[in-house]
Amino acid sequence: MTNITIPEIIKRKSEGKKITMLTAYDYLFARIVDETGIDIILVGDSLGTVIQGHTTTLPVTMDEMIYHTKMVSRGVKNALVVGDMPFLSYQTSVSDAVANAGRFLKEGGAAAVKAEGGSNIIEKVRAIIASGIPVMGHVGMLPQSFHHMGGYKVQGKEDTSAERILNDAILLEDAGVFAMVIEGVPEGLAKRITDAVSISTIGIGSGVHCNGQVLVLPDLLGLLPQPMPKFVRRYANLRETCIESLKQFKEDVESGDFPSGDESYH
Repeated sequence: MTNITIPEIIKRKSEGKKITMLTAYDYLFARIVDETGIDIILVGDSLGTVIQGHTTTLPVTMDEMIYHTKMVSRGVKNALVVGDMPFLSYQTSVSDAVANAGRFLKEGGAAAVKAEGGSNIIEKVRAIIASGIPVMGHVGMLPQSFHHMGGYKVQGKEDTSAERILNDAILLEDAGVFAMVIEGVPEGLAKRITDAVSISTIGIGSGVHCNGQVLVLPDLLGLLPQPMPKFVRRYANLRETCIESLKQFKEDVESGDFPSGDESYH
């Protein structure tokens, strides 16, 4: 395996090669994901819900994101590490946006950042890129706009909202993003966006026509108890495996079966 770079991701679309992206939040899982040859590891602000136990991503802070990005970067040798800019780390001002984006590279060891939105943040995106920091865009359903959107709902079903999302994607490409996530839109709209831009699109809950796909790692591995969204494919049920293993450990200790003589020093 070779190191995945921004230029490599940029040329994937013209080469017709799909992009794979997963989230990771610590050294242990970052190493595991990296060993599989996944192209991009996103240190997602989804850690707010799947790691910290919040109901939304809104409480996640910059310091927390840098902490987790550092751990992930230490575990990665090949994948492109992207840091997810948390709520209010870039929306407030251009100077805040550039400074916080820079922290992901300078302190966290990431190669790029991801930001949610389109026309509402385009000035910040341009400034971050002008500072030498690669940016991945994110359109469609925006988790940081949870309250504005009335929850985690599919976006772009109506013509007006579909045109707005498409225009946001085009604006982001013009601003210089190297790729973009399309989340929670009808697959027809995702195809329109993918056909309209020259950069790679990475879908989550947006159908088959994107140039790549991303999932949240604990969802994919079946580590969470709650029902999964329609677009998630569980490739394992590790929560059940973990529970059974821990129950067996408890039983073995209580019965005196663990540790055995082979597991003791003599």
